[in-house]
Amino acid sequence: MPKIVLASASVSRRRLLESAGLKPTIMVSHVDEETDFFNAMTPADMVIALAITKAHTIREQIDFPAIIIGCDSTFEFDSQSLGKPETPEIAIERASRVRGNSGLLHTGHCIIDTTKDKEISSIVTTKVTFDNMTDAEIADYVATGEPLHVAGGFTLDGFSSPFIPSIEGDYTNVVGISMPFVRKAFEQLGYSWPEVKVMQ
Repeated sequence: MPKIVLASASVSRRRLLESAGLKPTIMVSHVDEETDFFNAMTPADMVIALAITKAHTIREQIDFPAIIIGCDSTFEFDSQSLGKPETPEIAIERASRVRGNSGLLHTGHCIIDTTKDKEISSIVTTKVTFDNMTDAEIADYVATGEPLHVAGGFTLDGFSSPFIPSIEGDYTNVVGISMPFVRKAFEQLGYSWPEVKVMQ
């Protein structure tokens, strides 16, 4: 059986896969996401392009049978892509913009089966709605450091969860990887879910 390789350093993605019974090998692609080429794209086009690039980058590095999972996420608000804030100032500005509003969390997925030379890629989108956080609540949240390195500057499974009253769509997609998409993709590749869970 091929190994499952996750082309991501995301702890949330690894935990989702492991919680569903998968045991991925982690290989980080180190693809530069902040290039003019990617930044010129729409948010939805950008995440699928990055997911495909990450998966193919890892494919070029391995010499063993593998099913490679590449992902990228961004939060689209007012037609703009809000990626990882990286600094407290940007995180505060973005939280102030999205409070009381809704946006779209896009995750691009690319799954490559090197043994069958097959590839499946798609975007999964979930609508996320925020409560009207106060300035003090925003400052307190940003001070945790959590929003600095996650797409959109928020998480559903962390400190910002009390301020997200509703989503429309796939919860796991917002966390980082759509598990229903992963299951269906493996089935399209010819693997039953019980088979997938024994891949090492």
